[in-house]
Amino acid sequence: MRDALEANGYLADDGLATAIFLAVALHRPLLLEGEAGVGKTEVAKALAAASGAELLRLQCYEGIDAAQAVYEWDYSRQLLHLRAAEVRAGGGALGAEVEDELYSERFLVRRPLLEAIAPRRARQSPPVLLIDEVDRADDEFEAFLLEILSDYAVTVPELGTFRAERPPVVVVTSNRTRDVHDALKRRCLYHWVEHPDFAREVAIVTLRAPGVDATLVRQTAAAAQTLRSMGLYKPPGVAETIDWAEALAAVGRRSLDEESVAATLGSVCKYREDAERIRTAGIAELVRTAVLRGA
Repeated sequence: MRDALEANGYLADDGLATAIFLAVALHRPLLLEGEAGVGKTEVAKALAAASGAELLRLQCYEGIDAAQAVYEWDYSRQLLHLRAAEVRAGGGALGAEVEDELYSERFLVRRPLLEAIAPRRARQSPPVLLIDEVDRADDEFEAFLLEILSDYAVTVPELGTFRAERPPVVVVTSNRTRDVHDALKRRCLYHWVEHPDFAREVAIVTLRAPGVDATLVRQTAAAAQTLRSMGLYKPPGVAETIDWAEALAAVGRRSLDEESVAATLGSVCKYREDAERIRTAGIAELVRTAVLRGA
């Protein structure tokens, strides 16, 4: 599993690779928690690429409900069908069969959760279902997920219950802005995704930003590691380290210097208060430490 992910641009440590392998082998959803930017969403993308499966992504947000996540009815097409039936009937009464047709699969719009369970077309392999940032959704939305994650089934009142012939591979991510309910956690395998150590971060940035000079990669990774120890409001994730290395390379740098760090700080630091803390602590000291560690 680790080699398959690496072949598709994702470097997983043994713990994460094992958790992913068990989720696939045991047909269990995998709940990944961790700071923003540590690579939780990329797990699903790499897994889909490695298996040649379709990736279905549900981005959670406050107020999301079944219509956006599970299914809804195509009301405009239903109305057109009803109008056409009235024309055929010559203005007469419509039969019960017309009403039944309105709530057939023909007018069912499958959102990601239902599409993962009951696809519109046959697939060679089960899809990878990514339920991204579930902690942003309301508590009530988690109830919609319980039936799906327990039985890989979705109930549509007008049509009955759809069950997956082959369960999808489910990856659920959370930035832990709030605690996910125990009922949802019990249905999942769990892994906390840590920020990588220095060597792994260098390897990740090298893989994801192959055009950046090796010395700059090491120094940028060392600087990012230092920033995470400064108690920032939003410590940089690996995604920000990659962005920062690419930004420094784009302005023609092959190694860190005080001027280029100050100019590109917005690539790695996304809050004004954090930027001020970094400047107060001293950009020169940050560069010196990174150059020494990255040597």
